Amino acid sequence: MAPTKVIVVGAGIAGPLLSVLLKRKGYEPILCERTDSLNTAGLSLCLQPNGMRVIAKAPGLLERIAPAGWAIDTIAQYSVLAADAGVLAENDVPRRARSALGVGLEGIKRKVVLGALIDHAEAKGVRVRWGHKLVALEQLADGVRVRFENGAEETASFVVGCDGLHSNTRTCLFGEATADFTGLVQCGGFSPVPERLQGKSLMMNLYDENAHMIAYQVNESEISWALTLRESEAKETWKPLDGDALSEFAKTAPFRDADFGGKELIGSVTHLVKYGLYDRPELKTWHKGRVLLIGDAAHPTSPHLGQGANQAFEDVDLLLELLEKHNPSAEPPSASTLETIFTELEAIRIPRSSALVKAARAQGNSRVVQGVDGCKARNGVIRESFKDPDALLEAMKNMYAGASALAIGSSTEK
Repeated sequence: MAPTKVIVVGAGIAGPLLSVLLKRKGYEPILCERTDSLNTAGLSLCLQPNGMRVIAKAPGLLERIAPAGWAIDTIAQYSVLAADAGVLAENDVPRRARSALGVGLEGIKRKVVLGALIDHAEAKGVRVRWGHKLVALEQLADGVRVRFENGAEETASFVVGCDGLHSNTRTCLFGEATADFTGLVQCGGFSPVPERLQGKSLMMNLYDENAHMIAYQVNESEISWALTLRESEAKETWKPLDGDALSEFAKTAPFRDADFGGKELIGSVTHLVKYGLYDRPELKTWHKGRVLLIGDAAHPTSPHLGQGANQAFEDVDLLLELLEKHNPSAEPPSASTLETIFTELEAIRIPRSSALVKAARAQGNSRVVQGVDGCKARNGVIRESFKDPDALLEAMKNMYAGASALAIGSSTEK
């Protein structure tokens, strides 16, 4: 009997890993991606313990990815507000979390992770079909027929849409819906590691009025950083700024004269993009019939908790667990079996992911504050919340176990 065919839509972060793990379970995944080749847009990811544990379930994959990134050992919060400048908080909670959990936080370029995932998938025999943009789904009695813009068709037992914020799978299931602009934009880039930050393995947050900056190392020589600003909407084109635009940015950007390394990062930027930050209203269900959404296709989030990719990996992990529970033979599942699997997944994942989406938006708004008094109040909250490293460590451990919707220290991933 031929293996059960599954169409995985989207070769971003979640799709390749899902395909690899489906293949290990005895399914025959076909990974379909709208672009013609690997999409190297985007900046960096902060891989966190909940995500790294899922990557580790594909033998050899974490061992390939982890050495290409940079471990984060320290979180630092600095204010450059003229009326309240200085160190707000510094601690080694990430290092202690790594010791307690066996894995920690790691900064890494997004394209490095994606390249490793695709290479691993292809090496394990996953068929990857580039230039296949989904345009229609037809639910059948025992499967799903998928039609692509290039005229190709494919039929599978079930479909998993991992095709991101602008998911065609989601549109086919539930119709067109506009993503919600959060009111914040980011300018993000890469810079050489300044001398003053070398050897620190630091996740650094800088705070000023109407601006926030986060930075962390992604390899031996580069730091990834992002400025969050309250501006009018900017679409996610991911087109890099260059030439005059890059020079103008370095002259006018917030933190261009900032202490703690901000000035050096802005002044030496080698790659820069600007993009709006979006999320979507909570979906009441992520599936219809034999088609399921996961990752940003189901619950897109702004990046302020650094949990976007990690939450997608949690989706992948639970889906595989439920397939093993309800369909251990990996045979073509019945409609009722899939309904059970998808409903159980939603019961666990929708509350957790929805809480994180809301917390991420709130985190962004709490960082970018207008008015000196409001900024002083923000700084006071940061000082107070970082007073007890032991409590921070427990909160971090709880979040990675799925018990809390709050991230510690936070991150950016774009």
